[in-house]
Amino acid sequence: MQKGLLQSVKTFASWTLLSRVLGLARDIVLGVVFGPSAATDAFFVAFKIPNFFRRLFAEGAFQQAFVPVLAQARETGGDEAVRALYSRVSGCLGLVLLALTALAILGSPVIIQGFAPGFADEAEQLALAGDMLRLTFPYLLLIALTAAAAAVLNTYESFGPPAFAPVLLNLCLIAAAIGLAPTLQTGVFALALAVPVAGALQLTLQLPFLWRRGLLAWPQPKWRDPGVRQVLRLMGPTVFSTSVQQINLLLDTILASFLVAGSISWLYWSDRLMEFPLGIFGIALGTVILPRLSKAFTTQGVEDFSATLDWALRITLVLILPAAVGLMVLAGPLLTTLFQYGQFSPADVRSAGWSLMAYSAGLMGFVLVKVLVPGYFSRQDTRGPVRCAIIAMVVNMLLSVSLVLWLIDSGVAHAGLALATSLAAWVNAGLLYHGLKRSQVYIPSAGWGWLAWRCGLAAAVMLAVLIGPASQMSFWLGMGVGGRVGALAAVIGLGAGAYFATLMLLGVRPRQFLEPQTKHS
Repeated sequence: MQKGLLQSVKTFASWTLLSRVLGLARDIVLGVVFGPSAATDAFFVAFKIPNFFRRLFAEGAFQQAFVPVLAQARETGGDEAVRALYSRVSGCLGLVLLALTALAILGSPVIIQGFAPGFADEAEQLALAGDMLRLTFPYLLLIALTAAAAAVLNTYESFGPPAFAPVLLNLCLIAAAIGLAPTLQTGVFALALAVPVAGALQLTLQLPFLWRRGLLAWPQPKWRDPGVRQVLRLMGPTVFSTSVQQINLLLDTILASFLVAGSISWLYWSDRLMEFPLGIFGIALGTVILPRLSKAFTTQGVEDFSATLDWALRITLVLILPAAVGLMVLAGPLLTTLFQYGQFSPADVRSAGWSLMAYSAGLMGFVLVKVLVPGYFSRQDTRGPVRCAIIAMVVNMLLSVSLVLWLIDSGVAHAGLALATSLAAWVNAGLLYHGLKRSQVYIPSAGWGWLAWRCGLAAAVMLAVLIGPASQMSFWLGMGVGGRVGALAAVIGLGAGAYFATLMLLGVRPRQFLEPQTKHS
């Protein structure tokens, strides 16, 4: 067990790191070429809608429900059972999403008004967003079929191809912004054209790896299949519980559409920076431990289950705490270095900086949700996460409206939306954690207080080191790209060095984070 789980996390995180770096490059290109504007806001809404449904029918609810059933099928029927289940589930999924895509294309203006009602008063922006949605929505069908293939590969602990797939989306968007956009009358249309192309490439990437393992099968819908019914039964409540963050972000978009132009774009760019550590560590840990937890619960027992979850939570504390502090303190320098060129102005840096700091406050909560939710779905428990998600969503709605009304005249109302989403993530994570402890499937191992105290002190040292250079915004704005990049790299290295050196001085060692040795290892 020890080598396999660590190696799986490293593999997934490495490919995800490449994807996130290219995603960062993509966002830099979009910031320079297009900048925050009404047209850019329109694209982000048109792209966010299929991405929202993607969390329901792809990486989120669907995979959380599909992987435990796949693990069970593999345990009882081997490769043949997995291949049959994959064929029937992907057939049903594809049929539903094909119909949904057709409806979305026909009713795109109505959907845009539902997701961004503030566009209703801007006829040109509404029409542009509706036209782009017709191009971007087919991405949902393609990426959902990609997720079905990825779930099969993940069940066999093949994490590389699924983790690499998002690289293709980033490359397509970069190529469209640089190569195609200058040739179009409305340049941002190039981004919408690139989205379905990327989805087709991502799906095509998975197929050879399924074929090599003898698991490739043509989609054949069979609604009465017991495995399909089990996935649907698990997926129903899972749709809501795993998508609460997306629902919260969607609410941000709806409210931000009523705010000043650029608000959606500021939230987008700050969210993208927050998603960098979330994708590398949070999604990697959650994806890798789900099949392992499913196997532990089915064939091994609570001891291995609890030990695996405890290990993931310790890794989360040590790695995400400094990431959250760093994002919050270095919000201005990060945004200046990465985006403040071309159409992205110093005023945009200030506005996006407020929302990035607000999102950073919830980074640990976001990651904890990604790690804790598999503790429920691996046991095919869907009720617990739903209860937690409902409470968190209500908290987010109340806080979002309250903070926007409170800050409406301050110029930073969009940051109130980000803060509400962060606080809701903490509520969700706290409830999930309490539920796992109460059910006694997770029993924290000894030494948590010792570790938390040392990580907190190391983060305080890191904060003290970073706050001086981070506050000198005139210095960052006055330098060219080379100086900014060099200075930012040096400051990040200094902060990380201070954090990990403090941990070492306090007695924390890497060997303490090796995977647990249990009777089932």
